[in-house]
Amino acid sequence: MRAENLLWSGTPSQVINFGAFVIWGLLACTLVLAPIALFVILWKYLVVKNQVYELTNQRLKMHSGVLSKRIEELELYRVRDTQFEQPFFLRLFGLGNVILLTTDTTSPEVIVPAIPNAQAIREQIRDAVEETRDSKRVRVAELE
Repeated sequence: MRAENLLWSGTPSQVINFGAFVIWGLLACTLVLAPIALFVILWKYLVVKNQVYELTNQRLKMHSGVLSKRIEELELYRVRDTQFEQPFFLRLFGLGNVILLTTDTTSPEVIVPAIPNAQAIREQIRDAVEETRDSKRVRVAELE
C-alpha cells in the first residue's frame, strides 16, 4: 500500500460572503440591528473559514463546522469527471470553482468553491485520480 501524501490544502475565499457582508454591514449601521448584523457577519465568516479541503494522493478530505466538526472523504478513484468553473464575479478576484462528478452515492457532485489557482488544482486532482486508479487497478465503465 502506498503512503498518503498531502498534495494541496486550502479554504474557500471570503469573497463568497461579499453580498451578505454588504447587506448585513449596512444593517449594522442601525443601532437596533447592529448586534444581530455583527453576529451574522461573524458567523458567515467562521463558516467559510472552517471549510478546509485537503487533497492527498488518495482522497479529498472536506472539513467543515464551526461548533461541531464534520469530515467527509472522497476516494479519488470514485471521481468520474472534473470541471473548472469561473463565474464573472469570481474571475474578478482570480478565483474559481472545481467541480467533481463522482460515483459516490452520498456525494455525486462535490464543489470546491472560490479557490485561487482553481485550474491548476483541477489538473492536480485529475492527475491524482489517474494515479490512484492505476495503483488500485480500477477502471470506470461508461454506459450509454
